[in-house]
Amino acid sequence: MRFEDFDAFCLSLPAASVVVQWGGAHVYKVGGKVFAIAGLNADDDLDKGYVFKTSEISFEVLTESGLARRAPYLPRGGWLALRSPDVLAEAELKAYITQSHSLVAAGLSKSERRRLGLPT
Repeated sequence: MRFEDFDAFCLSLPAASVVVQWGGAHVYKVGGKVFAIAGLNADDDLDKGYVFKTSEISFEVLTESGLARRAPYLPRGGWLALRSPDVLAEAELKAYITQSHSLVAAGLSKSERRRLGLPT
């Protein structure tokens, strides 16, 4: 998936926002919490690095298959970095990003989810 498509999809998710930090990485957040990153350690080529949170099962499947590795700087909590932006079909990547958004949003307080218009 090209960066432009990744960016548009992440921002289409409920209450999503983006900030540029950590040396130019695009960091996607919900309720102030990170759910995806594009360009982490990408040397100015944003398509190189997509990072997101996964379930334990997804983490095992993607790392054991060699499609992803543990995300740099995020050693805990199921954070993955894809080996390349095109290792997953677009529909698969969108499903993983949606899952990441849901996992992170579920960790927000009920009042914060309500404030953002997210399911409580």
